[in-house]
Amino acid sequence: MGLTPTKFIWMDGKLVPWEEANVHVLTHTLHYGLGVFEGIRCYKTEKGPAVFRLKDHIQRLEDSAKLVGMKLPYSVKELVKGVKETIKANEIGECYIRPIAFYGYGVMGLNPEGSRVNVAIAVWPWGTYLGEEGLERGIRAKISPWLRIHPRILPPQAKLVANYANSILAKVDALNSGYDEAILLNIDGFVAEGPGENLFIVEKGKLVTPPLSSGALGGITRDSIIKIARDKAIPFKEEDISKDRLYRADEAFFTGTAAEVTPIREVDGNCIGSGKRGKITEELQHIFFEAVRGKELKYEAWLDYVR
Repeated sequence: MGLTPTKFIWMDGKLVPWEEANVHVLTHTLHYGLGVFEGIRCYKTEKGPAVFRLKDHIQRLEDSAKLVGMKLPYSVKELVKGVKETIKANEIGECYIRPIAFYGYGVMGLNPEGSRVNVAIAVWPWGTYLGEEGLERGIRAKISPWLRIHPRILPPQAKLVANYANSILAKVDALNSGYDEAILLNIDGFVAEGPGENLFIVEKGKLVTPPLSSGALGGITRDSIIKIARDKAIPFKEEDISKDRLYRADEAFFTGTAAEVTPIREVDGNCIGSGKRGKITEELQHIFFEAVRGKELKYEAWLDYVR
């Protein structure tokens, strides 16, 4: 999906014109992949732009950095303020937000010690990641030949730049095979997640998602859907999901900042349920979109208004 430039990008505490937000070609993270990032959305509401679970996302950014020994030069509070400043400066009501922390220019070699940690925050308009039609009709997915990274290889609970090479390979393979998205299994053969999404299934009215021990990222949207399901008294469990169990599911859907709540209608040519968005998926999807747009007051605490 192409980028639509906005006016400014926040770089190390200063707002810089979009076209001037550059780094040196010898930036350490560009060569070795040790950086952390977040994906966040800001939605239009009747009270103005509101960022969905902003503090939780920035806290996860800090947690990711700690997992790989990176010390962020800004606090969670300062970065939350930076996100809001960037949205205001760009006079944008609805956007995707990308904070990233990376080792900059200064040293070369595997050891990043001596490199400054730089932080940038960019915002831009971004529509539905897997297509507007996919939100209602559902998408087609395939089991990837690439396995999800194992915790003893790279930390899957860190939203680490390097981890997404794994996701890119799976995504591109799915697209080249004529599908909309991939599903990655872990080394034990159980479902972990999509390239950038968590996965849920519905079996006989029960909601199931893989445990974080599967290698799935602890998604903010995943957590939100679990909370909504419990509030609606929908039975829920974290359980290992085999490929065969996925094929037999009554419903399946992805969750994520980019994907939001996207139904899966087919996996590897196997129709999921009736081959369209299921009843529980639709209910959870509806409440989620009401919540992010400030129309469900029960979840208003999830919104950080940009004022």
